[in-house]
Amino acid sequence: MPDRIRILLLADTHLGFDLPAQPRVRRRRRGEDFLANYGRALEPAHAGEVDLVVHGGDVFDRSRVPVSLAYQAMEPLARVADRGVPVFIVPGNHERSLLPHGRFAAHPGVHVFDRPRAFVADVRGVRVVLAGFPYERRDIRSRFTGVLGETGWRSMGPGVRLLCVHHCVEGATVGPADFTFTTGDDVIRGRDVPPAFAAVLSGHIHRHQVLTTDLRGEPLATPVLYPGSIERTSFAEQDEAKGYLIVDVRCGDGDEERAEVGWDFRRLPARPMIVRELDVSNDDASRLRSAVRLLVSGAPPDAVLRVHLNGPLTEAARRILSSGPVTQRA
Repeated sequence: MPDRIRILLLADTHLGFDLPAQPRVRRRRRGEDFLANYGRALEPAHAGEVDLVVHGGDVFDRSRVPVSLAYQAMEPLARVADRGVPVFIVPGNHERSLLPHGRFAAHPGVHVFDRPRAFVADVRGVRVVLAGFPYERRDIRSRFTGVLGETGWRSMGPGVRLLCVHHCVEGATVGPADFTFTTGDDVIRGRDVPPAFAAVLSGHIHRHQVLTTDLRGEPLATPVLYPGSIERTSFAEQDEAKGYLIVDVRCGDGDEERAEVGWDFRRLPARPMIVRELDVSNDDASRLRSAVRLLVSGAPPDAVLRVHLNGPLTEAARRILSSGPVTQRA
């Protein structure tokens, strides 16, 4: 019996983000960043370093994607499954709870939570029960216990139990102001997760975090693990590290019912996102051009740069700044 089970948990890959099939405007795009980090995140699985792979949802950025992108997303997962490493996918809200072009996930080693259901994996003699369901749009707070029951997890017998979802759990935080999810209809109560589960593996929250206490600071019976997104999708995430999780599950004295869970966050390269201020109240074209050049040269060459304009925007200034998108501040 193995002393531990290693799980690769990634989520919110948002493939297709800023990657239009037929762009109307020619400009630098960030879509390749997400594809590149997707490949990096799966490297431990291709290298045989993990026993299971769980994708916590929002594989794609939209519910409708080109066939070629669906193939790019699923082909690496099929290669992982070919190695004998089972893959489990939770459809997220961006996919509208259903993977597009699902035929590319039709592999005996790739398992999709296309409805509330449970799967069993055998990891060198250890039974692992993975229960889960696709993103629920309607009042998951009051419906959670019922939806979880629909997975049939209780009838699956003993084993290390893992809950795979794409949802907010009370106490999760997002954004520069640390907004905390509390009592909304779309927020699951931590105490509603049965203690029989060793861990909750979830996507949906783009900031990496692990919840171990409830809103009152009391310990949760089951830790809630968020790997976060693999790249920054907005300036609200500009200071957040991006990556994935390697989750260690240890069975004490061979007892699958008393599993201990640990985790290791592995960072991925994330494109810098920088905000700068620019005074446009002086309509001297030469000075404005110099100021713009200074802003651009002072930013990392690979950064996404947002410029806030202070002052009235004259037509002369507009022409100088028209080479890229900017925002204006009153």
